[in-house]
Amino acid sequence: MDKIELKNTLPEVFALRDDIQSDIWHREVAFERGHLYLVEAGSGTGKSSLCSYIIGYRDDYQGIICFDGKNIRSNKVKDWVELRKRSLSLLFQELRLFPELTAYENVAIKNNLTGFKKRRKIEEWFGALGIGDKMHEKVGRMSFGQQQRVAMIRALSQPFDFLLADEPVSHLDDENGKVMGEIMMEEARAQGAGVIVTSIGKHIALDYEKTFRL
Repeated sequence: MDKIELKNTLPEVFALRDDIQSDIWHREVAFERGHLYLVEAGSGTGKSSLCSYIIGYRDDYQGIICFDGKNIRSNKVKDWVELRKRSLSLLFQELRLFPELTAYENVAIKNNLTGFKKRRKIEEWFGALGIGDKMHEKVGRMSFGQQQRVAMIRALSQPFDFLLADEPVSHLDDENGKVMGEIMMEEARAQGAGVIVTSIGKHIALDYEKTFRL
């Protein structure tokens, strides 16, 4: 997949509002593979909704979203399965990890679907992010910041044309946020992928090519 396009897209919950001030809602916007974007948003402006629409988890919006010119409303379940397996990866704001599983098991669930990354590389990422000693600890016993790092490793453990990172460093200190950004962009460049980062304030300090205000 090379391009994600939004054409006059708007969450249905905003349909009766006439005060929408946005670079994305009710606009024509394109995200292209190989480029880096920042979506800055206030609370309640639809940031996580945007990610959910693109990943296909929700469809309660007006307008059109296209992947390479194809309206995604025509996608079947099998199409979404393949897209989420090969083309789209999302780091959820709420993480959606399994608390009863270890950090490594949470990553392995995704990686085992594609066999995309060697265990050695995953262990390297755990170490670089300062949680090498937490690999075999249950996620439910880890801090939210530690869990964010596990969720990023999981998001990178698959092939993707676009990576969506929804508030990826909200609970990280600057140093860990910097390392996460470096790892994320190194993998994105290796895959020639586009990256869309969302933020309601604190965000990874990267050389964003375009910033949208939601």
